[in-house]
Amino acid sequence: MIKRIFLAFLFLSLCISFISFRTGTPAATSKKQKVIKTIIVDAGHGIMPNGGHNGARGTYSYEDEICLAVSKELVKKFHAEMPEIRIVESRPTEKITPIHRRAEIANENKGDLFICIHVNAAVPIKRSELIGHKTVTYYTGKGKNRKKQTKKVPQYRTYTQPNPAKGTETYIWGSHKNEDKEVAMRENAPMLMEENYKVNYGDVDPNSPEFIALSLLKTKQFFKRSATLAGYVQDEFSRAGRVDRDVRQRGVGIWVLQATAMPSILVETGYITNRAEEDYLNSKEGQKELAGCIIRAVFNYIAWLEKQQQTSEQDNSGNNGRQATHDVSAMLHRIEELGCNRAR
Repeated sequence: MIKRIFLAFLFLSLCISFISFRTGTPAATSKKQKVIKTIIVDAGHGIMPNGGHNGARGTYSYEDEICLAVSKELVKKFHAEMPEIRIVESRPTEKITPIHRRAEIANENKGDLFICIHVNAAVPIKRSELIGHKTVTYYTGKGKNRKKQTKKVPQYRTYTQPNPAKGTETYIWGSHKNEDKEVAMRENAPMLMEENYKVNYGDVDPNSPEFIALSLLKTKQFFKRSATLAGYVQDEFSRAGRVDRDVRQRGVGIWVLQATAMPSILVETGYITNRAEEDYLNSKEGQKELAGCIIRAVFNYIAWLEKQQQTSEQDNSGNNGRQATHDVSAMLHRIEELGCNRAR
């Protein structure tokens, strides 16, 4: 009788110990870990060492100014609505932060998210119109047969007009696409202008197929999370009435998306080359709305991530629990055998 009570008690103890060991959490309660601890906010571009602006230019403002203003508004909202999350700014002032340093800051601080703020620009549209005709003199024939002729040639005026492109789009790093090359080269231009470019980047060509292939291997694991966050950002912009230009993969070397070891997105908040959008981007109301959309997207992303984590834990717990029960039963059987042997 005493032996059976002892074995039952031992069985219960072993069940608790094995299940706790297998699942990696205490048997009674498990403390939920935060899925996001640190977010990196990156204000694109900045003032160059020579005092010049870097990035796109509108009618009266510059991209680097808007990027910093929106980033500051976003940081303020993060502190107010997510005080438990550490926020790190890669460019806290108007001065430019070298692109390689932005990635270093993100990785050194072990960021869980990298949010890069940018402003888009569209090439002016070329037009031409007929403004009249010009009389041109020419000759035909030779010698005595040479005759003077005239003809009217149409004259055109060529001009450009602002591109009406507008709206928001969010980029993630993806597979190589030739049509992205012009955009990527514009965003990578600052790194190529750094005085110590070779020291910081060596012989790296961020637009080369070799660099893209290596980056693909490094960032593949973050693709789904980056795409999910980007989708939430665009959803919130759409709800706010902005033109949704969708989530896009930028397939040619955008350094900050390739070199950060975490889910990363680059948000094009609007077109500085569209006068109405430029006014919106420079307004306090517009900057607050943009920041509000992004932070709501992060809330949605965290909820999604927690759900993914919970599902994963339940799957692991179920499998581990079944395995633990099997292991405990086998051990109990072995204990009974030892008990019987000792009784003999």
